[in-house]
Amino acid sequence: MRFVGARHFIAPGIVTAGLAAMTGTAQAVPDFASQTGQPCTACHVGAFGPQLTPFGRAFKISGYTQQGGDGTAAAIPLSAMVLTSFNNTKSAWPDGSQPTDFGRNNNFAIDQISIFAAGRITDWAGAFVQGTYSGLLKSFYLDQVDVRPFTKAFDLPNTKELRVGVTLNNNPTVTDPYNTALAWGYPYVTSGLVPTPTPAGTPLLANTLSNRSIGITAYAWYDRSFYLEAGAYSSMSPWVMGRLGERFGPGATQNLAPYVRAAYEWNWNGQSAHVGASFLHASFNPATDTFTADGTYGRDNYTDYAVDGGYQFYGDGTHIVSIYGLFIHEDRSLNGTVGSYLAKLAPGTPAFAAGPGSKIDHLRIEASYWYQNTYGFTLGYQGTWGTPAPVLFTTINPDNTPGNPVGNSVNGKPNTDAFLMEANWVPFGKQDSWAAPFANLKLGIQYIAYTRFNGGSKNYDGNGRNASDNNTLYVFAWLMF
Repeated sequence: MRFVGARHFIAPGIVTAGLAAMTGTAQAVPDFASQTGQPCTACHVGAFGPQLTPFGRAFKISGYTQQGGDGTAAAIPLSAMVLTSFNNTKSAWPDGSQPTDFGRNNNFAIDQISIFAAGRITDWAGAFVQGTYSGLLKSFYLDQVDVRPFTKAFDLPNTKELRVGVTLNNNPTVTDPYNTALAWGYPYVTSGLVPTPTPAGTPLLANTLSNRSIGITAYAWYDRSFYLEAGAYSSMSPWVMGRLGERFGPGATQNLAPYVRAAYEWNWNGQSAHVGASFLHASFNPATDTFTADGTYGRDNYTDYAVDGGYQFYGDGTHIVSIYGLFIHEDRSLNGTVGSYLAKLAPGTPAFAAGPGSKIDHLRIEASYWYQNTYGFTLGYQGTWGTPAPVLFTTINPDNTPGNPVGNSVNGKPNTDAFLMEANWVPFGKQDSWAAPFANLKLGIQYIAYTRFNGGSKNYDGNGRNASDNNTLYVFAWLMF
């Protein structure tokens, strides 16, 4: 899910899915503070992104074009980020199944190093572009991209305003200004070196197309209240993905994938609230290896519907409370994946009982408290459940040998329940902070406890591993400058 789960589908899936969970973790870049002349607390709860305040939402919807800063730094749209961590899992990886170049447990890592080109280009254009080196995958790739070549506000009668814009981006929801957006949702960082639930249990909306698609969307924001965005996405070609450090996830889109987002927000007396809904549909030729997709055995179809809402209390900035909720329902028809998988099974292998039709439901709820934008504590829950489908959720290799045991589901179910706790300290990011606005630091301790994992609580993998064996302690230092 970071869904405490997976975004990339690279063999062996349960390992590299976790390795990839770190991408797309930043949006609070110091050059935005230099450009606007505002401290990080103006745009972000906790003085560190990606959780946005009403001012931060307006800055993003305005195409990152707002000014107010002065000096040379205000005109240089560059920032950098370094994320380092230590993680511990209650029970270590089985010998030989741990991530490449790391131990079975208790790993220190430089998770990622990123460079950002982000900020105003003209009065009507701006961009947010992130390039990342993964210290876990030992590779470079183009991370989150949100380029806004055009945005403009129109004055309407009765002092109303209508802002419209166009975006070119590489991930549905990366353009979203609300704190329930899947590209920027909690947990904002998770360990990439520990077991995570099966990637097959991840809805399409939950970053499955992230970094491997190209989309164009148009949006409108009426009276700083009603937000509407719509557009379409297509998977990148293998040639493009190879040069951007990416690879196929669910496969290659057969047609343009439509995406729609609508939300309404209220802001009053130091408080803010919103309700919203999202839709995404895509048809894929399923991936057969890193850069190949094949529709010989049929296509996979996904249709996602999501509803979300949130409430924030800011007051005078001393005590800040945020509560968010998101529910996703996904209908699937995975004829291509199931057909190609069964076609490759060794002779005599049972064809399992599951057909290609299935559904996935995902719920997440989180609440956070911050004192003076410096000390924070967050509690969260993330749950996934869906149709039993042994073909999808049981890690049996095509030659009928067992797959990675930690990622197996003995009953063929994706059902997972995770409870999250996190404490943070952000010493900088305020108007009078040291080196403001050029440096910011977030220190955090996170714990994820599983009561169900890949369909079970006890012996979920058929090899004696319990859900709680994957409980994770993650300690991180996250530096922006």
